[in-house]
Amino acid sequence: MKFREIIRVSLNSLRTNMLRSLLTMLGIIIGVAAVIAIVAIGKGSTATITSQINSMGNNLLMIYPYAPYDGSSSMSFSQTKGISLEDIAALEQQKAVAEVAPSAMTNADITWSRNKVSGQIEGTSLAFIHVRKLSLAQGRSFTHYEVEKRLNVVVLGSDAARNIFGPDASKAVGETIMIKQLPFKVVGVLTNSNSNMSNSGQQVYVPITTGMERLGNMSIQQVNASATTEEKIDQASAEIRQVLRARHELKPSEGDDFQITTQTEILKTVSGVDKVMNMLLLGVAAIALGVGGIGIMNIMLVSVTERTREIGIRKAIGAQRSDIMLQFLAEAVFLSLMGGLVGVMAGLGGAKLLEKFVHMPIVYTMEPVLYSFMCCMGVGVLFGVYPARKASKLRPIDALRYE
Repeated sequence: MKFREIIRVSLNSLRTNMLRSLLTMLGIIIGVAAVIAIVAIGKGSTATITSQINSMGNNLLMIYPYAPYDGSSSMSFSQTKGISLEDIAALEQQKAVAEVAPSAMTNADITWSRNKVSGQIEGTSLAFIHVRKLSLAQGRSFTHYEVEKRLNVVVLGSDAARNIFGPDASKAVGETIMIKQLPFKVVGVLTNSNSNMSNSGQQVYVPITTGMERLGNMSIQQVNASATTEEKIDQASAEIRQVLRARHELKPSEGDDFQITTQTEILKTVSGVDKVMNMLLLGVAAIALGVGGIGIMNIMLVSVTERTREIGIRKAIGAQRSDIMLQFLAEAVFLSLMGGLVGVMAGLGGAKLLEKFVHMPIVYTMEPVLYSFMCCMGVGVLFGVYPARKASKLRPIDALRYE
């Protein structure tokens, strides 16, 4: 039997039992659609996070006032000395360190006119705009004089300005807002583009000296520092570590009571998470395709039983064992491939709907589509061989007697 004839006969057989074919393909469709949609969403999220990290510059270091979680230090959180403003001043003196921006957080009610909102107050230095690659839409940042004299001034994130002033947000500079019953003068508002992963659009920034003295219990929770150049980021990290160990009087045998992270390390972590997600998806896809393959094998065995007389007639008029085997194997592969095709379209469509209505970042690539089709073909062959062999081994006389 010619290959074209085998395809025609196989497709006719599947078309004859259309509903049963669709139900058989359901497992393959669901598995492939889930993989295509989740991979698109996962890659979109990874690309968005990577873009946000890169937008913060390639020379950024983040310092946290707690011991690393990698087992190199046995120090508990309560044993750490934290990071003080004196530590910040010492870090600013290092050769490879360009600027240092500490961050101390607290929550407070903010009042302007009759409008009262809850907001996150961040105490920081005047370097925070440069270190985090932010920009101003209105006004200016803090001055050295305002930080040293602990004056009540604020710079608002773009979202915070809209929450506090509503339609009058464009006139925020020069206004006075109340934070914990204390008046603060608005000196600047950040641009919309600053609403990145650091949530800078939601923040209300005050000089860290003012915040630690007048806004209650504020301690430094993170320090962002920039190296003078991207090439000197390792040197800057070493200098920061040396200074903090010396100031915290740590012995050589003691681990660090702080943690320094670079953007490269964050990107490696994101990449590691992405690989783990891909492995999980691979497992889910394998299970779904396995279940779909078992369904195909089951239906093909039923089909062999139902068409026993047809097989006997074909063999009686000259069909070879290879012809019968190829026909049933082709039917199994077509079932699997058509399920994969519908699954790919359903997955792409589902991801597109999530992007449009839920605003999830989506990135399409050809790799999962190609891998899905290859896996579907493999499943069709793997689970179609046994029913095809069983059909090809039927003796013509026995098949013709079957009722």
